[in-house]
Amino acid sequence: MTPVEEGRPRALLAGASRRWVRMLPWAVAFVLCVVLLPTTIVVLTADYGLNGGVASALAVAQSAPLLLAVVRPLHAWYVVFAADVAGALALLGVDFEQRLLWPFPPMELVGYVALCLALGLRERRRTLVLVWLATAGANVGLGFAAPHGSGAKELLFTILGGVALLLGGVLRERYEVQRRLVEQETISEAERGRRTLLEERARIARELHDVVAHHMSVITVQADTAEYRLATLPPDVREEFTSIAATARESLGEMRRLLGVLRNEEAHGELVPQPGLAQIGQLVEATARTGGPVDFTPCDAEVPEAVGLSAYRIVQEALANVVRHAPGAATHVSLSVSRPADDGHGGEQPAGGRGGERLTVLVVNDPPPEPPAGPLEVGGTGHGLVGMRERVRLVGGTLDAGPLPDGGFRIAAQLPLTEEELT
Repeated sequence: MTPVEEGRPRALLAGASRRWVRMLPWAVAFVLCVVLLPTTIVVLTADYGLNGGVASALAVAQSAPLLLAVVRPLHAWYVVFAADVAGALALLGVDFEQRLLWPFPPMELVGYVALCLALGLRERRRTLVLVWLATAGANVGLGFAAPHGSGAKELLFTILGGVALLLGGVLRERYEVQRRLVEQETISEAERGRRTLLEERARIARELHDVVAHHMSVITVQADTAEYRLATLPPDVREEFTSIAATARESLGEMRRLLGVLRNEEAHGELVPQPGLAQIGQLVEATARTGGPVDFTPCDAEVPEAVGLSAYRIVQEALANVVRHAPGAATHVSLSVSRPADDGHGGEQPAGGRGGERLTVLVVNDPPPEPPAGPLEVGGTGHGLVGMRERVRLVGGTLDAGPLPDGGFRIAAQLPLTEEELT
């Protein structure tokens, strides 16, 4: 059923996933050729009384092209069809019994039906219609020269050939429809994943811009009030503060215009200050009241706002997944700051520094008391683990998420705390 691509023909069923299916057309063609070749010679000579040399030539021309039909069925049809018509004309020169089928003996019918089936699996409708018209025309035309009169059985060549062409065409079109559906589903799935990723990135961008806007506002206020808080400032320093305030105010205006583009009409709730580590406890308490027991180990360390926001969203999404897919399961949430072990060179961190420190966010849930209705992420918002990975990637961290042997689920994120790693 595989079409010809870039001028290079491919064998029938070459696109099948299983090897035995790909080899099936070759096996059928070989068996037909081996069986029909001697059978045709014997029948034409013994039953119809045809000369042995002519019968052998006709047998080869009618049987051997069946091997070619696996790759080029239309070319094989030209040869077989011409040989079948030539054989019918050759039989007019001999005297055979009236009970014998003419113009196309039974072995020719078998080979021609198999050839028509191969044609149906490869060629388009227009070609199949032309092949059937040629078959019917030859059958009817030869019927006028029938030595013993014509009847319904002489039309078997046309009827069986048409049925084989129709069957092959239906199978080919059904295969094409299924292939297109699979391709469309693949494209749709990729588009859904891409859209989800873009939506999550836009959401992260909105939140991080809120954080940046907060810092810009602080800079503006500090620069504007410097001359009132510091009475002994020289005039040139006051002008510098005034310039800083103006630049910060202009940047803040640009930031707000950008936020207006990033926000959608349904994002009004995101205008509030963005959450961080301090709000995770409230999130855990709310989940414990509705979703099941939650054990929380907090962390009071000072972390960059981007890291705190990412940690909050990761815990939020993880707890939402527990509520949706493992309701009632015991959950363990822990936050901690860790420093990598010595690298073997004997180096020490600078005093007061945070080199290599990482915030570890760990959310582990036990198996649910009752089996969940479906797998993780089915019927959810579409963000889930995609959003977690984007947030972790944004701050240069790592994420490990996956099921546990006992039926639970584990999410572990490592978020760097140093400015060098964050950038």
